[in-house]
Amino acid sequence: MKLYDYLPSGNSYKARLLMSYLGVPYEWENLDIIKGETQTDGFKAKNPVGQIPLLELADGRHIAESNAIIYFLAGGTPYWPKNAFDQAKCLQWMFFEQYKHEPSIAVARFIHHYAMETRKGELPVLHKKGYGVLDIMETHLAENLWFVGGGRSIADIALYAYTHVAGEGGFDLSNYPNIMAWCDRFSDHPKHMRITDVPK
Repeated sequence: MKLYDYLPSGNSYKARLLMSYLGVPYEWENLDIIKGETQTDGFKAKNPVGQIPLLELADGRHIAESNAIIYFLAGGTPYWPKNAFDQAKCLQWMFFEQYKHEPSIAVARFIHHYAMETRKGELPVLHKKGYGVLDIMETHLAENLWFVGGGRSIADIALYAYTHVAGEGGFDLSNYPNIMAWCDRFSDHPKHMRITDVPK
């Protein structure tokens, strides 16, 4: 397998994390989205949307979208729940991540990360929405160690990717002790890697 990636991307980090946890061997290619390296004809032939991450299978087929990739990789592993209810709850949190979490927390981080002065005016609204998302997570984690079931699942992976670097987008996690404790639990894994770690 081959993962087309962009190292700072939380969406790509989801795939890197799960592949590390599972010990899956793969080829890694870093594409600079700022330089337009995902907008070439060659890359768009693999993913017409022109986005990373993109997983290329050994037979040449491709899977795009971060949560689709981790769903594909998690099948038959402890990171995908066995019963239908927990599977649905896992998907529920993954949809929440893409529709509520990522559009606020990840976008604020992107604006900060690249010092996009022309978009700084978006930050107050993004922060308001993002803190609302963090409030929901904090409430859930007040009574649960994980987002689904009794251990890490791909729901946790999906939510951890941008939550643990929310500070880079101007969010203060100090008022979210349950989230901070969950981040510590999550990262306590023998095969954990940081978002800045280049795959070996």
